[in-house]
Amino acid sequence: MKILIVTDAWEPQVNGVVRTLKQTRAELQKMGHTVDLLTPLEFKTIPCPTYPDIRLSMFPGSKVNQRIREFAPDAIHIATEGPLGLAARKYCLKNKLPYTTAYHSRFPEYVQLRFGIPLSWTYAWLARFHNSAEAVMAPTRVVVEDLQARGIKNVVLWSRGVDLEIFKPGRRDKLASRSPIFVYVGRVAVEKNVQAFLDLDLPGSKWIVGDGPAAAGLKAQFGNHPNVHWLGVLNQAELAEVYSSADVFVFPSKTDTFGLVLLEAMACGCPVAAYPVTGPIDVIGNDGPGSLHEDLHQACMGALQLDRAEVRRFAERYSWAAASRQFASHLHPFTPHAQQELRLAEQGAGGE
Repeated sequence: MKILIVTDAWEPQVNGVVRTLKQTRAELQKMGHTVDLLTPLEFKTIPCPTYPDIRLSMFPGSKVNQRIREFAPDAIHIATEGPLGLAARKYCLKNKLPYTTAYHSRFPEYVQLRFGIPLSWTYAWLARFHNSAEAVMAPTRVVVEDLQARGIKNVVLWSRGVDLEIFKPGRRDKLASRSPIFVYVGRVAVEKNVQAFLDLDLPGSKWIVGDGPAAAGLKAQFGNHPNVHWLGVLNQAELAEVYSSADVFVFPSKTDTFGLVLLEAMACGCPVAAYPVTGPIDVIGNDGPGSLHEDLHQACMGALQLDRAEVRRFAERYSWAAASRQFASHLHPFTPHAQQELRLAEQGAGGE
């Protein structure tokens, strides 16, 4: 089956949405599907206000229409609500083509933090965007229920995975600093609440891995602290070394829908400290090997007591193959022939 995925989030961005789409494409191709991605790399773009790393495609409508016609997909998935997603949605509605969408991030909360726009306004807009889709894929059951409560229809679960061959326990000498070592990995942005981690009075040392619009301000505030260290954006192999070397992975965000970095850290045997909110609760639950507490300091100290081997075993439950089969099962092909192809591909993947 020919699957077109339309996304406003793509390289050079480094985030969970991009990693999810890359892994999903690879797994779908293993299942026998032909997958094409329509991304901002094909368009003239401008930087997103307050977040220049995000590029917004300018006037993409005619080219989006052309690309869809040329590729002639059997199924269309719209991954994001940006200019490309809007253009693809318009094409599908005009041509009466069924399509699916996804909800990857707490977009209304991000907009409120950055621009002060009320949550109710943005969620109302999201409902209008998504409610014409055949299925809206959300990463956790909590997010599914939240979207349903906000008036969004046809919400289904599309979970996430982790590459257990890349992210696995390894040498613990990547970070040369005082122990215990507490690490944050991810975008350095206001919605990630990184300052809450840096403000903690913890023993040992802290490491920030990543970059983003809040990085310069936080470096100016904490850059001279002898036990605060900074690394830029790393590739996956380098991240695995960081996770393996850390004693605790600290996840201070209160606005994530899932948090792929949680699984990456745990796959390397690194215990997680986080607030008991959507994302950490969905991944770790009430009895998983993680330390969740409203007091982040207490969560960090509790994580030091966790068994690293148990943490790794827990992460082994998650695979990209299973997550991608779930994704494929939610697609809505246009023709009976494509629907039959999808069923055969699912049966073949299930028999492996």
